[in-house]
Amino acid sequence: MNPQQTRQGVLFALGAYFIWGVAPVYFKLIQQVPAGEIMTHRVIWSFFFMLVLISISRGWRNIRAIAAQPKKVLLLALSAVVICSNWLLYIWAVNNHHMLEASLGYFINPLFNVLVGMLFLGERFRRLQWLAVALAACGVLVQLWKFGSVPVIALGLATTFSMYGLLRKKIAVDAQTGMLVETSWLLVPAAVYLFGIVDSPTSHLSNNAASLNVLLAAAGIITTVPLMLFTAACTRLRLSTVGFFQYLGPTLMFLLAVLFYGEQMTSDKAVTFGFIWAALALFIADALWTLRRSSSRIA
Repeated sequence: MNPQQTRQGVLFALGAYFIWGVAPVYFKLIQQVPAGEIMTHRVIWSFFFMLVLISISRGWRNIRAIAAQPKKVLLLALSAVVICSNWLLYIWAVNNHHMLEASLGYFINPLFNVLVGMLFLGERFRRLQWLAVALAACGVLVQLWKFGSVPVIALGLATTFSMYGLLRKKIAVDAQTGMLVETSWLLVPAAVYLFGIVDSPTSHLSNNAASLNVLLAAAGIITTVPLMLFTAACTRLRLSTVGFFQYLGPTLMFLLAVLFYGEQMTSDKAVTFGFIWAALALFIADALWTLRRSSSRIA
């Protein structure tokens, strides 16, 4: 990678994780809309936005190639259900004052990715990774034992996003093609739900203020733009480098929850966050040490 590509990659990664980190501000702007409705708008407008992007980038050859592989198309239906579950839980959490727990879910996610790699991809834990995962598990167990509660939202978000990453890794399709096929699977159920089933003050677009409809349509941009930035960063940087930017998103969510939306750092959350942050410190230290050792061997 030349310096210019590296600079571009860093900017793209920062852009992707910054948008993901401040996305709760967008969902707060439309919190009068039920989570299920927001999710259907996210699917519908993402589908049409992806049609535009693929037409501009002339990516229809990739669409035809994936359409000729029924197994991958069916697996993308499964990944669509998983990411849809993640979206719905995330939107509900943000708009029901559980942003802190949502940010905890994305702090846990890198550790879940390691666990998924071991269970499904035959990857081996290094010693510090074992310790990091053990610390994270202790945080959840202490919360359960001492406070009688489980961070269900955080565990749900971490699990669904890790499983989505596993499925997309197995399917091995580019981001644009994969998202168009996934939203194609979800388009009809989303449209039937929005226009044929749900009946709420905001479900009839003709009765909404124009500003609200614009915000709802922007769900497609909020969904697809950071994904495209992330993909662009991955083509210009090492994946290990991109991985270090992933903590920006939940950090911004955490700060928004505490400083701007008045969510309280209760005792149970403080205990769990403490264990998770200690686990992440070990995780990052292990990654840096492994990267340095690999670089010295190559040199």
